[in-house]
Amino acid sequence: MKISEVREMSVADLRDRIEVEKANLDSMRINHAISPLEDTSKFSKARKDIARMITILAEKEKNQ
Repeated sequence: MKISEVREMSVADLRDRIEVEKANLDSMRINHAISPLEDTSKFSKARKDIARMITILAEKEKNQ
């Protein structure tokens, strides 16, 4: 997800999206334990996307 897309989201949308992405990351980890993923870089991409969203959420909450 691009940073410009994240910045356009509202605080409530960001919170919801963070929870969804964390759940997706957990399910990817479980699926990887059962049958290995071909592209394991998806883990780091997902973690970085979550971190970006958390950072933008903190910025927005600070400015309010």
